[in-house]
Amino acid sequence: MIRLGSLAGYPFEGPRVLAGWTAPAKAGVFAIAYRPDVVAKPEQYGVLYVGHSDDLSVEGFPFNHPIASCWLKRVEGKRFELYICTYEAPGAQASHRQQITRELIAAYRPGCNPDQYDQAWKDHWIGEYQTPGTTGPLTTNRDPSAGNPG
Repeated sequence: MIRLGSLAGYPFEGPRVLAGWTAPAKAGVFAIAYRPDVVAKPEQYGVLYVGHSDDLSVEGFPFNHPIASCWLKRVEGKRFELYICTYEAPGAQASHRQQITRELIAAYRPGCNPDQYDQAWKDHWIGEYQTPGTTGPLTTNRDPSAGNPG
């Protein structure tokens, strides 16, 4: 098992070698990974692509997926250097799997995902508000990667 996401919140199965993996006929979120430095950091993986599916068995795994050429290019065609991690997200609807996928793309910025997302938020997304006597101003940092004020 490998944990991915903000605060490592999602327990993904794997990583498993993609070339020898048979996709189950289940809905889930998946991450395609590789090991950037097998010798110095053998347990460290880099995320190349994150996606989700209503049925993983129809995604074209291992190498007929529409984005597989990008994965293979990153590992110089060495198919056994690609790994897959999956999260079934029990009870999740497609919209929830999509939200998890976007969160992971924002966190890891995988190079093979054409769309990228920002983790930060902007004031105009929620607008200004006042609630007399019930809440104070925002105290957390708006950029999650910067940590919270001490």
